[in-house]
Amino acid sequence: MEIVTTQYKHCDLIKPIGRIDSYTAPQLETMLQALYDDDHFKIVIDLNEAKYMSSAGLLVLVCLQKTGKSHNRGEILLAGTPEPIKSAFQLAGFDKLFNFYHDTISAVASF
Repeated sequence: MEIVTTQYKHCDLIKPIGRIDSYTAPQLETMLQALYDDDHFKIVIDLNEAKYMSSAGLLVLVCLQKTGKSHNRGEILLAGTPEPIKSAFQLAGFDKLFNFYHDTISAVASF
């Protein structure tokens, strides 16, 4: 998996490319945790080019979302989520924890 990051004035954009599974989820977690450690709590994750997300990837996002919201500083927004990945969020009941946006522009603009 490759991760492309872009920093904007009001948020950070993370774009994972490829599979997010038990092997690559720690890489995503490390990157997101580094943003949190630098007090960057407003994050948009563009999943448009994510091919697959396992429960390990879901867990990383849920845990970090809860951390950000518990400090009441920001949140993780999901943009361009492919239908199979969105269905995984819905089946696990995690879709209520996230705001989903059709595209990255609208997600970034919401901050």
